Amino acid sequence: MKLGRRQVTLGLMSLPFASPRQALAQTAAAQSGLLPPEAVLSQWYRLVLELVRHTATYSPPVASRAFAYLGITAYEVAASSPATGLRSLAGQLHGLTPPPACDPALSYAMPAMLHGAMAAAVMAFFGNTGPTGQRAMAAMDRILGEQVAKDTDPATLARSRDQGAAVAQHMLDWSLGDGGATVVNMGFPYDYPPPQSAADWVPTSLIAVQQTPLLPDWGRNRPFAMPAGQPACGLTLTIPYSAEPESAFYQQAAEVVAIKAALTDEQKLIARFWSDDPMLSPTPPGHWISIAMAILDRDAADLATWADVLARLGITIADAFIACWQTKYDVNLLRPVTYIRQVMGETKWEPLLNTPPFPEFPSGHSSQSGAAAAVLTAIWGEGFAFDDATHADDGLPVRHFPSFAAAAEEAALSRLYGGIHFREGVEAGLAQGRCVGAYTVALQTRV
Repeated sequence: MKLGRRQVTLGLMSLPFASPRQALAQTAAAQSGLLPPEAVLSQWYRLVLELVRHTATYSPPVASRAFAYLGITAYEVAASSPATGLRSLAGQLHGLTPPPACDPALSYAMPAMLHGAMAAAVMAFFGNTGPTGQRAMAAMDRILGEQVAKDTDPATLARSRDQGAAVAQHMLDWSLGDGGATVVNMGFPYDYPPPQSAADWVPTSLIAVQQTPLLPDWGRNRPFAMPAGQPACGLTLTIPYSAEPESAFYQQAAEVVAIKAALTDEQKLIARFWSDDPMLSPTPPGHWISIAMAILDRDAADLATWADVLARLGITIADAFIACWQTKYDVNLLRPVTYIRQVMGETKWEPLLNTPPFPEFPSGHSSQSGAAAAVLTAIWGEGFAFDDATHADDGLPVRHFPSFAAAAEEAALSRLYGGIHFREGVEAGLAQGRCVGAYTVALQTRV
């Protein structure tokens, strides 16, 4: 695991993966014994973004699941204090029962509770990361543990950390029954039925492990906020497969070829900016988490806002991947590169981006971005402008967006520019995401 430019030396007071300004502000607070709980949450999440980037099994669906459970864990710890004004999500999310409650006769320290919860949850979800990641988690536990202990009596400190760990264990126990807890062979099944028709997905890579598609059963996982069973946000193709040159499907493929041939530098940049490939980025879910965290930092948000945003954003992205993956494998549509080479005769044609190893319809980037935009718009409003510096450390320029919807639409179009999706998959994915997001928006998070 190579942390590279994002790694900040883990010294006595430095916090990993924070910007210099954040690190200085939080160090000053820690030295005076005033480390705020939102700083604890922020620092653990910064580490998680790096762990996602460097943990081999963390494909986008798997990452979305971790972000959901981590967000709910932090949220429920924050909701245990009446001062936050947060309402528990128990009974609102499928299968979630009330977590262990604080003893009303005793005192607790929120920073220590959050630290105990996040340390337990992060170490559980990333137990299979590499040696450097293991050391980073241990260092985070030690450094933040020292900071939350300042000006806190030992009994309250131990009680608080144990309480946070108990909430985390409750969430981990709940997570084991959702269908996504075990990922075998990097998510690629050992066997998969061969294609039954010309429209069916076929492998697009020569890599042996990718001769079967990624996580074909992920769509059967238990959702969080959207209806269980058959997702209420399922999709059907409106442009049927056809190899006839006059057909609408053929014209979709021809559009992909034409776009690739005339890509502008800006469109190439957009494709790269939103690519968010596993092992090279925090993945598409982490990209939206990064956007939200930058806004929370910028606006000096309080704990209730941090917890609410991270929980609902994690929930909706995870549900979007469940809905999207069920549709992908129900429809099982081939990728543009396959059609263009086999039907159109463009045997040497290559997309700008690497084609992911699973069916085309709909676009996962579109589904999760539509869902994320729906939730963030509900929280911060229409026309909320922001800068996205997610990939600044990778040398890509900061991008400005006038709204979350505009960012979601660009993320969706990036897959068309990249040559890995047809237009219908892009547009249908956005619609699916907005549908999924509505269920998360409906959650009651405030007392």
